[in-house]
Amino acid sequence: MPLAMPVSAAPYAAIVMDARTGETLYAKNADTRLHPASLTKMMTLYIAFQEIEAGRLSLDTMVTVSKNAAAQPPSRLGLKAGQKIAMRYLIRAAAIKSANDAAMAIGEHIGGSQAAFAKRMTKTARALGMKNTTFKNPNGLTADGHLSTARDMNVLGRHLFYDFPQYYGIFSRRTADAGLATVTNTNSRFLDGYEGADGIKTGYTGAAGFNLTASAKRGNKRIIATIFGGTSTAQRNAKMVELMNMGFGMAKGNVREKAPEAAPVPADALVATANPAIDEPDVEGGAAKTIRVSGEVIRSVRPKARPGAGNTDAGVAMAAAEPAPEPPAPEVPDSVSAAIAASVASALAEATSAPEGTLDAQAQALAVAAEDGAAPDLDAEDTAVALAEVPPAPAAPAPAAGTLEAQAAALAAGAAPAETPAPAEGTLEAQAAALAAAPAAVAEPALPTVRPQARPEKLAAAPAAQPEAEVVAEAETVLEQVVPMADAAPAPVELAAVAPAPAMPAAKVTAVETVSARASDLPETTEAPVTRKAPIFDPVQVAAAEPAQTEAEADADLVVIAKSTSGGAHWGVNVGAFTSRAEAERALMKTALAESATLKGGLKKTTQKGGAWRASFLGLTEDQADLACRRLRARGMECEAMGPG
Repeated sequence: MPLAMPVSAAPYAAIVMDARTGETLYAKNADTRLHPASLTKMMTLYIAFQEIEAGRLSLDTMVTVSKNAAAQPPSRLGLKAGQKIAMRYLIRAAAIKSANDAAMAIGEHIGGSQAAFAKRMTKTARALGMKNTTFKNPNGLTADGHLSTARDMNVLGRHLFYDFPQYYGIFSRRTADAGLATVTNTNSRFLDGYEGADGIKTGYTGAAGFNLTASAKRGNKRIIATIFGGTSTAQRNAKMVELMNMGFGMAKGNVREKAPEAAPVPADALVATANPAIDEPDVEGGAAKTIRVSGEVIRSVRPKARPGAGNTDAGVAMAAAEPAPEPPAPEVPDSVSAAIAASVASALAEATSAPEGTLDAQAQALAVAAEDGAAPDLDAEDTAVALAEVPPAPAAPAPAAGTLEAQAAALAAGAAPAETPAPAEGTLEAQAAALAAAPAAVAEPALPTVRPQARPEKLAAAPAAQPEAEVVAEAETVLEQVVPMADAAPAPVELAAVAPAPAMPAAKVTAVETVSARASDLPETTEAPVTRKAPIFDPVQVAAAEPAQTEAEADADLVVIAKSTSGGAHWGVNVGAFTSRAEAERALMKTALAESATLKGGLKKTTQKGGAWRASFLGLTEDQADLACRRLRARGMECEAMGPG
């Protein structure tokens, strides 16, 4: 697509590149050496960014303005000779306002002089691939030999974008504070008038005309273009729009981005200004010159020999020398050793022996007596005689009268046990003693031969206040109380039940026995028994037996006795309702860990009801359920006790 040449005194040149790959999409006189004007400041800023990234310069470094910098023609920031200003303000003025005095101050501060800095600019241009560019000053004012090309300036603009993206945004700022004044971007018209435009630099001199390097992005495409020799700002911008549109039309949609290689930073690029005070440490506006110490190793320094290392025989002798013998341990008198041994033996005997007067002590005494000879095999009677012959442990305190220890001691001595106070009537102890005294209840010759009778079709209904019969145990003999049924039941007798919780209406039946008995085998009750008030027992009413009954009637009156093995553990606790079974199981595990003392024996169960999963612990007693809930609520956890039914 041919483009019309603008009518201008300055030669025209233009180039369009795909910024992603560096591919040239259009070129016209792109390699002709022309005056770059203020496009030169892109190189001045590139080198300043190099120094900042190298750590030899900072945005807060104070720069002293020279007479040469203050004397630069417009465009100007208005610097004065001897003035100190921060580097950040100079960069803003040079990039946005294109101030010539600010660019000169930057170049002289970094290079030490205008000529020295110009040499570095040219050297950096060669490193970037700008083959046809030569710089003579930092700001681009017309000078002999200060020339460049549209291609080289396009390459420089692309490097600024890729090499210093953290600073590239300054070229799109419309205004900025430059310390002395607020500066306005000279490229605002194109930035505001072209979609996707984000930089970068304008330039103008009479010899160069109106120059512009611009970049824009649309979608995944980025185009960068440069114009030399525009006749006016408007004509230059219009030409740039034409070039940009052509570039976006020609660029491929999806290409692999190839960033250019940045120019290397010279190791000692920063040179202090001619002002000797700048080289002094801690001076405001100093050049922050870095002192480098060479770390090159010239020769390998061997460690010094150990003293005496030259004498090989002496070294071997020292290595082979045996360590000095340890000093002998101090002798301990025999009397002290004997006393220590006796104390240790006494302490061991005291630690391992059982307390005097206990069954363990008596067992130890029997073991000591057995060491004198082999113990013969003894049956039950021989064992009782042997126990009676073995004396009790020496100095054992006499057990209190009426206790099991006293009775055991009396039996071991072959004497009758001491009289114990009679238990109060109506208590479990009194009933147990009465049952133990009944010979028929202990050994009934007819009972082993009696076979259980078949269960009748109709069982006689027990009184309402009689949920289950109680089994009273004494030693290893189990006595089951059989209640004969009569037309007119006598007054009920209250007995204290040993169950830990009240019997449930629907108790689990684990064993069923059919037993026949006579009323004469049961102890006679002459007075109403007294109810035991112990808190761990619950009263159960059992009907008293009739004083007399024939054997035929006893055979006809059969009672089925069922005893629950659950121990009254019919309670549980609910720890909440959850939306899923997994959440309910996690809640059970968390609760079990938090309250393992009371819920250790509980059965974890999850049930679904009404769309929610309920997490529960079952198989607890009422006391366990109540204690668990109180402890869980104290921790802020949800808990609800669940009773039977």
